[in-house]
Formats: sequence, structure tokens, C-alpha cells
Amino acid sequence: MKELDPLVFWTVFQEMLGGPLLWLMVFVILLGTVAFFALLLKERKINSRRLVRSEFAGVAGGCLALVLMAKVSSSGFTDAGGPADWFLIALVFGLGLVGTTILVYTLMGWRSPQRA
Repeated sequence: MKELDPLVFWTVFQEMLGGPLLWLMVFVILLGTVAFFALLLKERKINSRRLVRSEFAGVAGGCLALVLMAKVSSSGFTDAGGPADWFLIALVFGLGLVGTTILVYTLMGWRSPQRA
């Protein structure tokens, strides 16, 4: 594979996750991103207290991303052999952490908005 084709990644994700779970994840990512930017436009700043609390939830989200990865793939963590495997595991954890942090921050912001 000499070129990176986004369609190949889409096909692999669809094969691993199945149709409904993949579309649910895409929907949550798109809706969460739009809601996050709408919250930033509304508040015009980032609330540090809310951010720290959502970062704690992000650690749990990173762990859940690893569990999901282990469930949908045919290999486990003991099969990781080289640096590329460990980089992929770290990347999955990091994306789960960041995604969960953004979603929790957004939910907390819309649930209890700041007072002006």
C-alpha cells in the first residue's frame, strides 16, 4: 500500500465495527464537535474548572476506547509485538481520552451554563 486512501480506512472500520456502531460513532463525533464549537461561541472562553473535571472523565474514556478496540479486533494487548503496535494502542487511548474530554466538557457546559 503506497498511498493513503480514506476509503480503505472507512472499509476497515466498517468491517471491524459493523454498520450501526460505525454510524453511531460518526454521528456522535459530528454532533459533539458542532455542540462544542457552539458552546465556545456562546461562552467566548474555556471554563478551566469544567475542563479539569472533564479531563478526569477523559481518562475513563481512553480506557473504554482500549476495551472497544480489544473487543472488535482479533488480537489482544499481548499480541502487540513492535513499536507500531504500541503506538497504535497509545493512539487509540489518546483519541478516546480527547474525544471523551470534549464530549463531557460540552455536555457539562450545555447542562449548567455559566452565569454572566
